[in-house]
Amino acid sequence: MKVLAINSSPRPEGNTKALLQLVCKELNDQGIDTEIYQLGGKLVHGCMACRKCFENQDRKCVITGDCMNELISKVFEADGLIIGSPTYFSNVTTELKAFIDRAGYVTLANGNPLRRKAGAAVVAVRRAGSLPTFDAINHFYFITQMVIPGSSYWNIGIGREQGEVLNDAEGIRTMETLGKNMAWLMHKLNGLPISEV
Repeated sequence: MKVLAINSSPRPEGNTKALLQLVCKELNDQGIDTEIYQLGGKLVHGCMACRKCFENQDRKCVITGDCMNELISKVFEADGLIIGSPTYFSNVTTELKAFIDRAGYVTLANGNPLRRKAGAAVVAVRRAGSLPTFDAINHFYFITQMVIPGSSYWNIGIGREQGEVLNDAEGIRTMETLGKNMAWLMHKLNGLPISEV
């Protein structure tokens, strides 16, 4: 099994990636492969609401020239998805919003290939605004009929400067618990045995 983790932070080695790595380590420890895809900082187009994806039904967005179709294909191939975002004015990054809109439409237009796959949100925050960011990602999971594992708290880590989230002991525990619960859920969804952790 494989989980794709999307880093939507334009700081490739920032706090969002550090949090994603904590979750991925737990998944790896349970035999699940992971890949972190760097979305943040790439030039991407927003959805045009042209609905061509419903006409074409080819699992692609009609907009070309950016990374979005490559990313959508990777998401469809994965068994699970983690979306990570820093908190920008109480919401997700621009790049991630483009992904949510375009991938969401392509998913709904093509028979919902994300249905019953596991999906988790991971949010880095300096101080406040993380819950609207967390909600925006989870709304994508709900509308695409994905299954969301819980953790010991909302999946947020607090820190501003690069690596500062690694000083947030509760945030670290939350990510570790999320990784364990996501691994457990994915094994159950796929009918595979898992050690109780």
